[in-house]
Amino acid sequence: MSNTIKDLIETIKLRKKDNNIKKSYTALLLSSGLNKCIDKMTEEFDEFKQALKNKDNEIHECADLLFHILVSLESAGVNFDDVISELKKRKKQSGIEEKINR
Repeated sequence: MSNTIKDLIETIKLRKKDNNIKKSYTALLLSSGLNKCIDKMTEEFDEFKQALKNKDNEIHECADLLFHILVSLESAGVNFDDVISELKKRKKQSGIEEKINR
């Protein structure tokens, strides 16, 4: 995992712990609960889809989406390292085989 992602995850955790909703968008979003985080992630996904279709601002929208995915995972109590472990397991088998084994 890149240091940028690791650093971002640590910042998200710190913002959650500090809970300074007047100074931190991340803290405000996390304090709003999982459903709000999911709603925002969904909104960012829709913006990312449009950016890809229109070939406009894809990088910015992808970064927004990744950030909101990480915030949603933190809100849900899901460890991102577990997501990485799952991806590593899938690397060893075909996507078709993985889908059959679900």
